Amino acid sequence: MPVPQSAIPAYAVGALCITGGVTGYLRTRSIPSIVAGIGVGVLYIWSAEQIKRGAPNGIEGALGASALLLVSSLPRLTKGPVPVILALASAGAGAYYGKTLYDLRNHAHVHT
Repeated sequence: MPVPQSAIPAYAVGALCITGGVTGYLRTRSIPSIVAGIGVGVLYIWSAEQIKRGAPNGIEGALGASALLLVSSLPRLTKGPVPVILALASAGAGAYYGKTLYDLRNHAHVHT
């Protein structure tokens, strides 16, 4: 079972996504920015809550949100610092949750 501290990156990146989506909307009136920012941010926050409670699918949700954010950020890397920050945050979170999931699955196989 994942430890509650492993929810911290998902909370952080979720807050970053929501803040970025709202900021993008306020600056440019971009509907895709607010929809994507809030959508991915909520997925991260939901995942963090699942992880914190020890409920199923939290790690997988955070890993999926990381992949979604990374894939959507990569084509926009040349458009300024925000896509770069989002790509780096999603890559870091994805690496963390990928390793966490890998370790959990391998640990479960060792003791079963």
